[in-house]
Amino acid sequence: MNLSYFISKRISRQQTGTFSSTIHKIAVITITVGLGAAIVSFLVMSGFQSTVKNKIYSFSSHMLIRNISSSSLLEERPFYFNTIDLVKHPENYPMVRHVQEYAHKPGIIKTEDELMGIAFKGVSKSFDVASFKENLVDGEFIHLSDTATSREVLLSQIIADKVNAKVGDDIIIHFFQNPPRFRKLKVVGIYETNLSEYYDSKVIIGDLRLVQQLNGWADGVAGGVEVFVDFSSFDHSELFSLYMDDAMGYIWDSDWPWYEKIVETYNAWSAYDFEEMALEETHRFIGEAMDYDHKIDQTNHTFQPVFQWLGLIQRQVIVFLVIILVVVCVNMISVVLILVMERTQMVGMLKALGAKDRLVRSIFVYNGVNLIFRGLLFGSARTWTLFSSIQVQDHETQPARLLHGLRADRMECEHGCVIELTDIGRRDDRIAGANRDHDANQPDQDHQV
Repeated sequence: MNLSYFISKRISRQQTGTFSSTIHKIAVITITVGLGAAIVSFLVMSGFQSTVKNKIYSFSSHMLIRNISSSSLLEERPFYFNTIDLVKHPENYPMVRHVQEYAHKPGIIKTEDELMGIAFKGVSKSFDVASFKENLVDGEFIHLSDTATSREVLLSQIIADKVNAKVGDDIIIHFFQNPPRFRKLKVVGIYETNLSEYYDSKVIIGDLRLVQQLNGWADGVAGGVEVFVDFSSFDHSELFSLYMDDAMGYIWDSDWPWYEKIVETYNAWSAYDFEEMALEETHRFIGEAMDYDHKIDQTNHTFQPVFQWLGLIQRQVIVFLVIILVVVCVNMISVVLILVMERTQMVGMLKALGAKDRLVRSIFVYNGVNLIFRGLLFGSARTWTLFSSIQVQDHETQPARLLHGLRADRMECEHGCVIELTDIGRRDDRIAGANRDHDANQPDQDHQV
């Protein structure tokens, strides 16, 4: 039997009320809390990044194919999207999951009290409704036909609040062209991405055929094509090897000093992003078979400030994890030193019996490893239990989303009127509207929303 391991097991047994027992508990609790905080921080950061990216990609796809003369997202030059090799032969592009055409047209929503500038995004029947449904907070997606033009639109929650519109209402949109034209459209749904600067405060979704009719385009003409990438079709190790080969070739062929080459190699290794590399490879593959009068824009480059912000959050979490690791290590060192000081008589007796320094060190090493293992086990178990309970609660409260909040099913306004919220997550300003209706009618009569 390993003597140092046997002695370590004997002294690591907790004796209730002793100083050694208290030190063991403090060590385990420290590691448990540190590991739990590290796991929670990493999971929250990863989940937040994934949520924001998925919302951007569900609205704007991973890549946009447009006419090379298009100067902005709203000033698109029409082209026949069916002539693109990706659309004609999708089987040659296994890394592409879905392709859909679109077009934008600026306009103004005019109501009796409000006037608001918007960007009308026309989509066709090929639109990926399944990926977009997570953004719907009320109503349904527009019904698109192969022949007839749909008069239905989706408004964002911000636009609907500003123009005081809800599902089932009719709105009038004036489009910018010569001569100006307007259309009366019906609101069938409301979406919310919580990215108001890019989508919610500007974009209305409607039928692509309406944009084609207003602009006098043919059926096969659109302003652009959205491309969704299938990341599961890429091999992680192959992409990483390709990335590092390019980086190492550039770094070590330069005239930099050797220490700068080492630093740059580490920076290149730490900056590797699987999704970015997959998008770059898809961009290159599609571009090789595309005409020169078309161009490809990656969404992560178009919305670069958002993705840079997400990268900054990731670096902050890494710094936080390093701080937690340092604190846990210092605590463990302190605990082991305290255990050594407490066992001074035992160490002296072992040395007097002829024990070598290696045997004495091994006793406390085994003791420290035991504490670390128990702390890691308890920390992982507690974190797993916490997130399991959160997932169960989130499943039970569907469709109440975290971003929309949870509202009571029944409440009373300040005038005593009864308000029933039939839609979980409806905004609080509905209550203010009920109060105004109450003041305009009979003050003593209950109203239901």
